[in-house]
Amino acid sequence: MAFGSINNNGGQQSTMSEINVVPLVDVMLVLLVIFIITAPLLTHSVKVDLPKATSNPNITKPEHIELGIKNDKSLFWNGEPIALVQLEKRFLGTVEIDPTTELHIRADGRVPYEHVAQVMSIASRSGMVRIGFVTDPSR
Repeated sequence: MAFGSINNNGGQQSTMSEINVVPLVDVMLVLLVIFIITAPLLTHSVKVDLPKATSNPNITKPEHIELGIKNDKSLFWNGEPIALVQLEKRFLGTVEIDPTTELHIRADGRVPYEHVAQVMSIASRSGMVRIGFVTDPSR
């Protein structure tokens, strides 16, 4: 493993700038042989009979209200028309029954945001804490 050259140019030796990869290849081949020998031993497993658990998660989704807002600012509570002045009373009644009720607002794209914000403000004042928007990604 000499790193000098044989040619002497005026008494100076030049260094060899190549990396000797033979030891690296030897180590890699030894590792390959070890893995080839040990791989079949790893495929044998011990069968263990574990007890089967039969528990189904109890997922109860909270009730939700679908509030639709059309372009002409008309409101729909789960599909039935409702006036803006009746919203607060309906929200209060819903929060009294179940405070975790969600409000899903489905507004037309051309409705002014001021009207949507007004509905959200009424819902928030009434105690609705879960307010979300339902969007249609196809539009």
